[in-house]
Amino acid sequence: MPPVLRTERLLLEPYVPEDEEGFVALFQDTRVSRWMGDGPTTEAEDRALFGRIFSKVYAGGLFDVWAVRRDGLLVGHAEIKRTEETGGHEIIYALAPGAWGSGLGTEIAEAIVAYGFGTLGLAEVHATVADPNTASLALLERIGFTHVRDVREDDGSTTRVLTRRRDPAV
Repeated sequence: MPPVLRTERLLLEPYVPEDEEGFVALFQDTRVSRWMGDGPTTEAEDRALFGRIFSKVYAGGLFDVWAVRRDGLLVGHAEIKRTEETGGHEIIYALAPGAWGSGLGTEIAEAIVAYGFGTLGLAEVHATVADPNTASLALLERIGFTHVRDVREDDGSTTRVLTRRRDPAV
């Protein structure tokens, strides 16, 4: 199970079964899911994904996945995992639209990056972002990620790969 991470306003902690409805609601919101993976999926697929967090990810210790809470309410999702796309560890985060624009996305991303550098001992972390997702691209650039390459997707769209390297003095 992933450890609990705390930021100024957020708690990142392992999901519990009671989070299913909030998880599904987050991923069924197309303003969020359009930027996640291959885009929006069915409610049944999101429920199956939630189940796999317990049956595969947590049970097998595959990678770290967190429910993101503010004042006890589920407001987002966070992960760090090794991916072939980046050739290293990628951070993934999503935030409910009601929490956009308040700096919480920055808190999530910084917490996951710090965990990757500190606890996991990584020298660098990566993120993949759809080119039109300017908010996420700007957030990542603000916290020290740099664009390293583009990936042309099968549908003709572009995904940007960004990397942040650990400060060698740390």
